[in-house]
Amino acid sequence: MKKLLSIVTLVAMVGCVAVPVAPARSSGNRDIVQTAVAAGQFKTLAKLLKRAGLVNALRQPGPFTVFAPTDAAFKKVPRRTLNVLLHNKAKLRAVLLYHVVAGKRTAADVVKLSSARTLNGKAVRIRVSGANVFVNSAKVTRPDVMASNGVIHVINRVLIPPSR
Repeated sequence: MKKLLSIVTLVAMVGCVAVPVAPARSSGNRDIVQTAVAAGQFKTLAKLLKRAGLVNALRQPGPFTVFAPTDAAFKKVPRRTLNVLLHNKAKLRAVLLYHVVAGKRTAADVVKLSSARTLNGKAVRIRVSGANVFVNSAKVTRPDVMASNGVIHVINRVLIPPSR
């Protein structure tokens, strides 16, 4: 248990240095969408949520856990894949919902999991390696960005659900 707590603390400290995110004024004031928009590094995610018609869903009471890819993470997605998503609302929704887990799972909870079922119905793998936490192949660069209706964990890659 002591080792687990050390890992969580180290992950939180490393994450704070790796990707600065503007914190919410208080955890009770901003929902997940407002918190992400205020951070300034999730413009692509916010735009895609709007295009997919998911903004209002993520403003509901939840709670939700969102593994949120940054704008830099979206730049790593092949242009062809992004174009398919932009022109196919169902696929876009499936990809975006693959980043959302029902319930509020803080870093202390996430590191105890080996997987988590997403709102698109498929599970993501969770792995702890040293001081790093990975969701599939995406690294959590900043955990525990609190919002009024859940928590955001910043990741460095876009998660693409398996096709089967």
